[in-house]
Amino acid sequence: MLDLRKATDRGVANFGWLDSRHTFSFGHYHDPKQVGFSDLLVINDDRVEPGMGFGTHPHRDMEIFSYVLEGALEHKDSMGTGSVIHPGDVQMMSAGSGITHSEFNPSPAEGVHFLQIWILPDRQRVAPRYQQTHFADTEKRGRLRLIISPDAAEGSLGVYQDARVYAGLFDGAERAEFMLPTNRHAYLHVARGTLLINGIAMAAGDGARIRNAGALVFDGGNDAEVLLFDLRPRELPDR
Repeated sequence: MLDLRKATDRGVANFGWLDSRHTFSFGHYHDPKQVGFSDLLVINDDRVEPGMGFGTHPHRDMEIFSYVLEGALEHKDSMGTGSVIHPGDVQMMSAGSGITHSEFNPSPAEGVHFLQIWILPDRQRVAPRYQQTHFADTEKRGRLRLIISPDAAEGSLGVYQDARVYAGLFDGAERAEFMLPTNRHAYLHVARGTLLINGIAMAAGDGARIRNAGALVFDGGNDAEVLLFDLRPRELPDR
């Protein structure tokens, strides 16, 4: 079963320098029917103006990853990490016992468009850690590439939770099938473009809670980029 959530139904926050869409309740946006799914707590679709960003702020006991779609995002944190994230890069920060960080658009002329995603960890007060790697388009073209997993399998980034995240690119005749076990939930987020999921049309910003679906067929894509979250069979995050 696919429970669709259209892009236009998401929460909106616009501060001038930041234009954000919230899939789940976040900040000033609260919807009691949209407070996460399984261990997935936040999907924020953010656009940041040139030279602007999020100043230094703290996190604790949260798995946070950023997925850049356009432009570049500069990261600095209290562990001494400094990096710039580009399209194709995936950044994972385990806040653990506590970390501060900032995220800025370093470009003086171009905006940055990225997804910031939070997953609840299965343990608390671990030592903070930072990971980043690049997944080329060829690895995601017409298939679902594992980018995050509990055991860092297949070159993916590690996450402190029984969750796996896949990224895929689909256009034209490209087609892929993903078999969701009966004892798992999933969440699908369309980052860009349009495509069909089991014959159901989805567009950029759309999402879907998935339960008891069996095979998921991805086809009919038009410049589509998707993230698929393979999650524990829970309805709401255990916070």
